[in-house]
Amino acid sequence: MLRDTIRVGLILGWKQIRRANIWTTSLIVFIMMLTFLNLVVVSGILVGLIEGSVRAYRNQYSGDIIITTPTGEEYIEKSSTVLRTLDTIPGVREYSARAVEGVSVEANYRIRRDPQEVRDTVATRVVGINPISEDSVTNIAHYIVEGEYLDSSDEGFVLLGSNMLKQYAPDFGDIFPTLDNVHPGSRIRLTVGNRTKEFIVKGILKSKVDETSFRAFMLENDFNRFVGRTSLNVNEVAVVVEDGVDPAKVKQAIIASGVDGYAVVRLSREALPKALEDIMITFDLLGNAISSIGLVVSSITMFIVIFVNAITRRKYIGILKGIGIRAGAIELSYVVQSLLYAVVGAGIGMFITYVFLVPLFDAHPINFPFSDGILVAPLSGTLIRLTILLISTVVAGYIPAWMIIKRNTLDSILGR
Repeated sequence: MLRDTIRVGLILGWKQIRRANIWTTSLIVFIMMLTFLNLVVVSGILVGLIEGSVRAYRNQYSGDIIITTPTGEEYIEKSSTVLRTLDTIPGVREYSARAVEGVSVEANYRIRRDPQEVRDTVATRVVGINPISEDSVTNIAHYIVEGEYLDSSDEGFVLLGSNMLKQYAPDFGDIFPTLDNVHPGSRIRLTVGNRTKEFIVKGILKSKVDETSFRAFMLENDFNRFVGRTSLNVNEVAVVVEDGVDPAKVKQAIIASGVDGYAVVRLSREALPKALEDIMITFDLLGNAISSIGLVVSSITMFIVIFVNAITRRKYIGILKGIGIRAGAIELSYVVQSLLYAVVGAGIGMFITYVFLVPLFDAHPINFPFSDGILVAPLSGTLIRLTILLISTVVAGYIPAWMIIKRNTLDSILGR
């Protein structure tokens, strides 16, 4: 009996759809498509603002895994042992070791005439790198906006992050000091402790990752001579894993090798500032709240469409009941009608999202001051939103049909 009810309901629903006005049907499908896109795209863009920062952090600074100095230590003890161990870990494609030290950078000291004049200085961190290894891990050479990247023979040269320079970050000058009129070829003085040395700026790095844009970079040999570090120990190691390899498994292999006895081993996302994670969660909630408004609107629209349809066909519904068609079959026919609208609209929306929008945002991210915004639309999250849309549509289609069908059969036939 249930089987017959379902079969009759499907037949009635399909006939109603076939006889419906093509323009009305297209408009309803279009509304469902927009509702689906609102559910997926709005929250996806908001989350993508922060996800762009997360990707940049990984690609331009931390790699897939970042190994850092333990709290309270000056550097990673037995760094050479750590690096030799990384060479033996399966899945490690490449890594870049960095020595880091806090310094003071002074510019325009040659043209300062008055000894009492405020010096043009900023406090930053200088990083000693192997330029080939660093570029293979973070593609740092791609972010040179003035001058050139370092090569292995560039002793006495440095790269400066753009956020330390007034011409690139004028607004920072109101909060943090910035250097004025510094370009490739300019001479600057770096001071660490009681050591001061003059360097020539070879290039300017412009990145949306603070760990790059607020630092100075030089050759590791220059760094060790300038800082006076004779141990060759480093402070950071950024590790990139091979394609298709799970970074979490490589991290566990690194820890199992004993590296965590000398350093802190974290995945890129684990090393993110907590504020960034909190913002991502907040944006996700905000996107869901905004999307829910569209869901409510589409449910009301579907309710009205089905209600008007049922009202105008009240006599027809009464006749169906009079000849013995079960109320459940008639109700199912309207549910099928509303569900088909939602499935077709959501299907078109999914096609647009994954075939056009996601690749478009990946290729041309939104240029925000703090990140390159992308569209985050994981399939699992999309399917959850699709399920919510279908459930709300079924409910919106069933209620008005039930309201009309429960009326007296004779009154429906006579139009009373």
